[in-house]
Amino acid sequence: MSGESSGHADPAVGGQCTPMTDAAAPLLRDPDFRRLWAAGLITYFVRWLEVLVVGVFTYERTGSAFAVAGMLMLRLLPLGLLGVAFGALAARIPGRTGVLGMLGVQSVAALALLVAAATGRLEVWHVAVASVLGGIVWAADNPIRRAMVGELAGTARMARAMALDVGASNACKLAGPAAGGLLLANGGMAGVLGPVVLLYAVAIVAVLKVRPRPRVAVAGAPVGVLATIVDGLAMVRERPGLAGALWVTVLFNLFGWPVLSMVPVIGRDRLGLGPDGVGLLASADGLGTLIGAVALAALTRPPPQGRAYVVGIVTFFLMVAAFAACTDVRWAAAALFVSGLGQAAFAVMQATLVFGAAPPERRTQAMGLLTMAIGTAPLGFLALGATAEQLGAPMAAAASCAAGLLVLATTRRWWRVCWDAR
Repeated sequence: MSGESSGHADPAVGGQCTPMTDAAAPLLRDPDFRRLWAAGLITYFVRWLEVLVVGVFTYERTGSAFAVAGMLMLRLLPLGLLGVAFGALAARIPGRTGVLGMLGVQSVAALALLVAAATGRLEVWHVAVASVLGGIVWAADNPIRRAMVGELAGTARMARAMALDVGASNACKLAGPAAGGLLLANGGMAGVLGPVVLLYAVAIVAVLKVRPRPRVAVAGAPVGVLATIVDGLAMVRERPGLAGALWVTVLFNLFGWPVLSMVPVIGRDRLGLGPDGVGLLASADGLGTLIGAVALAALTRPPPQGRAYVVGIVTFFLMVAAFAACTDVRWAAAALFVSGLGQAAFAVMQATLVFGAAPPERRTQAMGLLTMAIGTAPLGFLALGATAEQLGAPMAAAASCAAGLLVLATTRRWWRVCWDAR
């Protein structure tokens, strides 16, 4: 996305992917936007912190790579199951009420885990339940919190608002695992969960200060979850650009993203790292993603969106496979860093292509379909976990990436429309 562009996506023609443009505007000077953005920043930070901490805690208690993958799978499962349902719900409740509900659920779950950890009663199943609740909140994020971000920004500043939100996520992907590893190494689970509860309290206070705004219903929108899904699938069939962008997202979430859950296992067993070292290693791809996103945003003439999207996922697959083969921590960190650069191109162009390929009046629906595509990840986590139990984490990670590249190559006709998107 470029800072010199105009603020809204042109309608897709004939189902082709079209670029989404951007308008430079001082969004962070708006107090309501700033408070909501800060709440999102806290949510992202805790989410990435928890992914690392839960992985390390689960592996220490169970010694099972399958259990580690399963924990992240539990967090992702609600995305595919509940994304569209929350889209229907979001149209019926005020945005601020929805965001406060999300933060309330996360706060109660973190507080319960803190009490269990402080009293020495924390078990893996407690963490599993909290992971499911975190996944439910995650499924609500796009249709509730991000929709409210768009309402505060307005159409002309929507792209800039999303750039700020994605930038916050990438920065937290870097800082969250590192902070989680350090807190876990020095204070155990209680040392992690205490700050998490305080952060959620800060986020709740920030959202309470946002002025409430009624949610405006879209005329002619399908009523009910099933009708929304059927109507959305019909739109995908009509627009090959949208179908291609969603298919590449499915491949990333089946074969690519699950491999990152093996970083704690490979870091501990193959590279001999402790919790703090694993945290720093897991931050390497976040650093690459952050630098890549900033670089893309700073370009005067951004690269063709479709090609950046596909090259990004290919780079990710290749570099994560290289990480799995490394026995030296320096080369492992370097491979993860470069994988993060590829992931930045993929992530920045993902929502842009989906948003631009849909007609203006159905873009929210298209974003709901994107959430469903991301929700296929639990299938990948299950397959990767089972493979890791049989072959070991490094071999399973490499095999998953190789399978992703093979399927991407053999299904080129499904996504080639997006390749030419400018």
